[in-house]
Amino acid sequence: MPPQFDKAQDFYNRLTEQLKQDTQWPAPYLYKFIVPSDPGKVEAIKSIFKTLVAKITVKTSAKGKYTSVSVTVVMESPELVVQKYQEVSKVEGVISL
Repeated sequence: MPPQFDKAQDFYNRLTEQLKQDTQWPAPYLYKFIVPSDPGKVEAIKSIFKTLVAKITVKTSAKGKYTSVSVTVVMESPELVVQKYQEVSKVEGVISL
C-alpha cells in the first residue's frame, strides 16, 4: 500500500475517533475546502453534498486564483463525515481544512 494512503487512512481513523468522543450524533458539521478557481471543481464539491440539506458558501480569493467552499450540514455519524471527506478528496487540487 502506498505510504500516502496509509497517512490518509491514519488521519481519517483519528478523525473518526475524535468525532466519536467529542460530539453527539447526529450533529451539524462544517467542512472547509479550497480549490483552484474552476467552476467545474466547485460544482463537483457541491454535487457531493446534493442529497443532503446543506448550506454551501463559495468565496473567491482576492486575486481570483483560489475558491473556498464551506459546507454546513447535519451529519448522522463520524463515519459519514469521513466518507464525504474521502469523496471530496477525489476532486483534483482540493485542499481540505
